[in-house]
Amino acid sequence: MLIRSVSLFDTTGWRWPHFSPRELACKCRGQFCDGAYWHDPAFLDALEKLRGAVDRPLVINSGHRCRRWNAKMGGAEHSMHKQIAVDIALDGHDRFALLAAAESLGFNGIGLGRNFLHLDRRARPAQWYYKGSRALWQT
Repeated sequence: MLIRSVSLFDTTGWRWPHFSPRELACKCRGQFCDGAYWHDPAFLDALEKLRGAVDRPLVINSGHRCRRWNAKMGGAEHSMHKQIAVDIALDGHDRFALLAAAESLGFNGIGLGRNFLHLDRRARPAQWYYKGSRALWQT
């Protein structure tokens, strides 16, 4: 469910202690939207379980993106960021353990970056490498 502005989102009953709507909202800072936020409880449940599985903070570099911010960031035309997806910073994580935990929790849109892991839950599974990252993900 798309919320036009994260400031309009009622956090009563928020049950995901390691994340906030603001960190998952569009980060265009008013250039194109008013901090649009895509609320998906099932996605957040999986994200919270991922946090528990790796027992380390997950730093979200990017969550929801409005259409124009996604384009400015070089996102794909049909990017899941235009609904809900996350790019998680890899700093302080074992990239392979984080990937395995994400896969076990039903994240099936997986982008393997140099310093981040893209995760979403799409209808058809997909996995890809971002430019210059393939060698870092080879075992």
